[in-house]
Amino acid sequence: MQNWFDIHFTSRDGLRLYARHYPSRSVGRRPLVCLAGLTRNARDFHDLATRISQNDETGREVYCLDYRGRGRSQYDPEWKNYTMLVEMNDALDFMAMKDLNRAAILGTSRGGLIAMLMGVLRPTAIGAVILNDVGPVLERDGLSRIVAYVGRVPLPATWAEAAEIVQGMHGRQFTAVPQAQWEEIARQLFNDNAGLPAQGYDPDLAKAITLLDGPVPDLWPQFLSLSNVPVLAIRGANSDLLSAATLEEMRKRHPRLEAVTVRGQGHAPLLKDGPSIGVVADFLARTDAEDHTLRALAHAG
Repeated sequence: MQNWFDIHFTSRDGLRLYARHYPSRSVGRRPLVCLAGLTRNARDFHDLATRISQNDETGREVYCLDYRGRGRSQYDPEWKNYTMLVEMNDALDFMAMKDLNRAAILGTSRGGLIAMLMGVLRPTAIGAVILNDVGPVLERDGLSRIVAYVGRVPLPATWAEAAEIVQGMHGRQFTAVPQAQWEEIARQLFNDNAGLPAQGYDPDLAKAITLLDGPVPDLWPQFLSLSNVPVLAIRGANSDLLSAATLEEMRKRHPRLEAVTVRGQGHAPLLKDGPSIGVVADFLARTDAEDHTLRALAHAG
């Protein structure tokens, strides 16, 4: 039984974009907006969104977006628009349309970088941030691996073959994933076309992905733009994109950062297991309580 609503909306330049809304009857809690990785989509957050939106005293509204050219969103005829700035504007426009004020942003990989951009360009839009395996220093090995497969993953003929491909790509990093779960993960990555796997993103996305010849620039100013909001930083223990040293430095520089490492997972943690989802839920509950306290103090003053 489908527990979300499909949302189709139009971008400022006329593309038809897609999002999922996981409703909750609970009130007074900040909404959660989930932004996926480079080639990923809203399906990645289904297990987490189902738990976070449950109808009890901890539930909250959850929205999961498909960037342009990913998932069920329309491909952009101009591949040069596949940039984080354009994708950030799409997300902010969606948030304005749905009146999502001071939302919590959960950003996996590229989604976390977009959250940092929001901190620079629209800080009042966000009330809390969860960075899933991404930070101000991106390891070149991880970037190289990601770039190598964008647009080059073969289209499988069956879902069993899709599971084999995905396990072959990620199995070494995700040692804690049970064998039976790889097809479920494959169904997140690939679209479903009449029961068969279909491309989950525009192959032209590969044209928009480039690596610098020199060192990858640090993004500490963008990260530190989040200093005024609570941040939860999640790292996969086997990650090749976010190092343990960078995570520790993030914790030192951000006064309100909590850091968690997920064992047996790499880039980026799947957020499908109970403990990981529980960490996110608990963090969001604490930010709600903190926000209510600050508002009460402001009102009393």
